[in-house]
Amino acid sequence: MTDFILTERRGRVGIITLNRPDILNAWHRPMRGRLMEALEQFDSDATIGAIILTGAGDRAFGAGQDLNETKTFDEDGAEGWMHEWDRLYDQIRSLTKPLVVALNGLAAGSAFQIALLADFRIGHAGVKMGQPEIKSGIPSSTGPWIMKEILGLARTIDLTLTGRMMNADECERIGVINKLVAADKVLDEAMALSELLADQPPVAMRLTKARFRESTQAAYEDCMKAGIRIQREAYKTGEPARMMEKFLAKKVSSR
Repeated sequence: MTDFILTERRGRVGIITLNRPDILNAWHRPMRGRLMEALEQFDSDATIGAIILTGAGDRAFGAGQDLNETKTFDEDGAEGWMHEWDRLYDQIRSLTKPLVVALNGLAAGSAFQIALLADFRIGHAGVKMGQPEIKSGIPSSTGPWIMKEILGLARTIDLTLTGRMMNADECERIGVINKLVAADKVLDEAMALSELLADQPPVAMRLTKARFRESTQAAYEDCMKAGIRIQREAYKTGEPARMMEKFLAKKVSSR
């Protein structure tokens, strides 16, 4: 059976790799579950000082949600799905160790959101990032809150309602990517940054990160509550399923 998440240790840095490269590392329930296990493993390990999250292959960090999973949901399924994301997002927000994302390609939808929840993002000129969920009939609920905290409201509205993808230059210019390097140097640069972060005083790191979480917690809880309501309403209409089937059929016919 395929291991959807790979883990590796390099000194005081734990590396987690999303491992579904054949479908651009798109998420499904087993992958989300294994990611949470890997994050918990490294965050609770006193010998680990920083964590890197990256994707397998050279095309994508992550394409976001695997639509083959969500196209079958009714409103109850959508609510359960939102609770899963709440657990994962809350875990990332609660990490005591710094999290660096090594972007090796596309970061779309929920993969874009995960990248924004991390502390740092390293990428290369071929990276594209954005929130195209509206194109597949998924209303954006949690994404806009995460994006607004980083990008501001005007840019969040632009990206969410158009579904357009940003190229690497735009991402760096607006602060979404902290540093651009050659494609074959992304992981090396992420390692160098992670080693620097791992050497910081651990108590100060933990408490500082906890304060970032505390200062945004009320808005985060409101966003997740609204997300459940919004997704239930959307899936009750059947529009997401219809749009996802259309989107997937178009992908098949274009091959």
